[in-house]
Order: sequence, then structure tokens, then C-alpha cells
Amino acid sequence: MITEAHGIPLAVSLTGGQRNDAVALLVGAVGVANIVVISVHERRSEIGLRRALGATKGHIRIQFLAEATLLALAGGAAGVAAGAAATAIYATANHWAIVIPTTAWAGGLAATLLIGVIAGLMPAIRAARMSPTRALWSVLRRPANVHAITAAGLVISTEQQSAGS
Repeated sequence: MITEAHGIPLAVSLTGGQRNDAVALLVGAVGVANIVVISVHERRSEIGLRRALGATKGHIRIQFLAEATLLALAGGAAGVAAGAAATAIYATANHWAIVIPTTAWAGGLAATLLIGVIAGLMPAIRAARMSPTRALWSVLRRPANVHAITAAGLVISTEQQSAGS
């Protein structure tokens, strides 16, 4: 709803349904962004290895942005399918014709595509900026993963070290 004074829009207020939709989109965006941030964090060694083998920052950025977009589209497609199924069940139960406007499902998919791109942009940029040596070193420094590297390059974990001592 747009509030006007003398023909000039002063404010836009959302109705109850629009507020719920906006909150759902925000929650979806936060969820996608968190998943991509965790993915970047957990895949530091992969990022470092790919960069060390010649992948450009653009390659890394596109990879994570594509993953975020596909994740959001998969969620959006599931939501559209669930909405269409609920509409079909309700319409059939009331003996109505099943009508799902193209703008409804296309708009839902377009919104999830946009949310996926926006939510995945910052983590993708962060992954692309990661230094290959720093990414590989941060994985080796973790005490839970590696405690010693032998002269031959073999990794010795805590269990192997204590059993051999």
C-alpha cells in the first residue's frame, strides 16, 4: 500500500501477506549465505589447491556463485512445486479448476534466482580473494588434522604418534 499526500508517494507499507513473503525471502537468503560461507570455510584446501594449480580468482568466484544460485533454485523449485501441489489439492477438494498463473511460479523462481545470486556474492568474492598458500597452510595448521609432517612428507596424526612412541 502506498501512502500519498497531494499525489506524491510518502511511504510504502506492506500488507500482512507481503511482510510474510519478505521475511521468508530474507530467511532464505540468510540460509543460502550461511551454507555458502560454511562451504568456503570447509573447502579452503580445495580452493588453495585449485588456485595453486592455476585457477583464477574468477574461476573460484564463478564456482561458488553458481553453487549458491543452484542451491537457491533447487529450494525455490521445491517451494513452487509444494505450492502448486497445495493449490491443486485445495482446488480439487473444492471442485474448482486448477489455475496456477505463470507469473506466480515464474516470479517465485526469479525471486529465488535473485536471492541466490545476492546471498552467494560475498562468500564467492571472499573465496576468490583467498591466498592459495594461506588456504593450504590453514588446513595443515589445524591441530585436529595434523600434528607432524615427517621428512618424507607423511602426515602423522595424534593416534599414530602416540601408538608409535
